[in-house]
Formats: sequence, structure tokens, C-alpha cells
Amino acid sequence: MECAPSFRAVNLQGWHDLTFLHWSYPPAVVQRLLPSGLEVDTAEGLAWVGITPFRMHAVRPAGLPPLPHLSFFPEVNCRTYVRHANGTRGIWFFSLDTPRLWIVAALRALGLPYRWAAADVVTDPGGPAVARRLSYRSRRRGPGGPARLRADVEVGTLLDHPDALAVSLTARWWAFTRRAGRIWQVPVAHPDWPLYTARAVALDAGELLAAAGLPPSADDALVHFSPGVRTRLGLPRPS
Repeated sequence: MECAPSFRAVNLQGWHDLTFLHWSYPPAVVQRLLPSGLEVDTAEGLAWVGITPFRMHAVRPAGLPPLPHLSFFPEVNCRTYVRHANGTRGIWFFSLDTPRLWIVAALRALGLPYRWAAADVVTDPGGPAVARRLSYRSRRRGPGGPARLRADVEVGTLLDHPDALAVSLTARWWAFTRRAGRIWQVPVAHPDWPLYTARAVALDAGELLAAAGLPPSADDALVHFSPGVRTRLGLPRPS
């Protein structure tokens, strides 16, 4: 995998109690949903779509302290993995759901497809650092239907050496947006994810996938969990 880019951070975030839910698709199914200039970045010959519910923690501009309530909230994103014509590999978001309207308004202005939703993350601690069972709930509000997520996840053991597929689906250093008819890329940096095995004991994500324009996957979800990382984001750059 490529290295994280070098940049000046303008935003700091913690991503906590995050579950990676991934489904495989034929590349052509996902490619038709992408804007011009981006191509599906395959792994094991397949396109991959992820739904990642988690907690945003201490979100703030660099140099400023986090604010109660405003800087702490759940989020659910639906994404895929792409390569730009310039060779950069990263993430394309189909949607990002959160209950914080200020986030929705601010980041939609930057081209990110944020949607207002009721969302929650409930954890059952299994030790001092890692939850052993998590329940994620999200229900989109406003136009376009509810687009719900329900996921109950049990966490297994730490992966000392994650396989190539797990690394490919989690170690991404750019996010792409489309604004004013142009592709922009946002640099992201964080430590390596501490990844755990996990399994979904209950999962209903069909509405979120359908809202992105995707059919149901023929395969079960591939599941990984991470207690989280601290993340730095830079200014968007035109591609």
C-alpha cells in the first residue's frame, strides 16, 4: 500500500468503535455509479463496498479544543474504493449519515454527500480498551426514504498480521469529492488500524446499499472491528 501523504492538518478527528462491513461486487456494477475521472480500485478482482458505523470523537479545527456535544457524534458512511486518473487511490463516499445538522450543512458545501439521520452506537465493554459487543442503529431523515442500518457485532481477537485484503480495504489516505463539476481529493493520515476479527450477529443494511444505487450482494458481509485511531485531515486539493 502507498504511504500517507504529507500535509498540514486543518481538522483533527477521533474515529472510535468502528466496524468495517464489506461486500464484494462485479466491478462494472460499482463503476457505473462513479463520476468521470474515477475508476473502481479492485481487490482480488472484485469491487468492494463498505458500510462503516462508528463514533466521531473530539472533532475540531487544528489548534482548537473540542466542544461538548458538537464534537462528539455517531456517523455511518457508505463507500467504495477508487483510483483517480492521476494514480491516486482512495475512497469515494456514496453517503455519510449523522445526526449533527451543522456537519451536514458544512460538509455538503464541500461536496461530501452528508445526510441527516438519527444514529446511535451502544457498546458492551469487554475490557479496559475494546468493546466486545456493539449495536449500531441509523435511520436517515428527510427526502429519499428512511435508509436504515441495523448491525449487532461481536468482536473477536486482535489480528497481529492483517491479510492483504483487510489492509487494502482500510489503509486509504485520500477521500474524493465532486464539487462544481470537478474532482477534489482530501488528504487523510492516521496510525495503522488495530484490527480485530468480528462477526455480525444481526445485520440489515439493504436500504443503505439500495439508496446508493446498489443491488443486494450475493455474499455475506466481511467484518472487521477497530477500537479506533486519531486522524488528521488536510485541505481539499483539485485533482
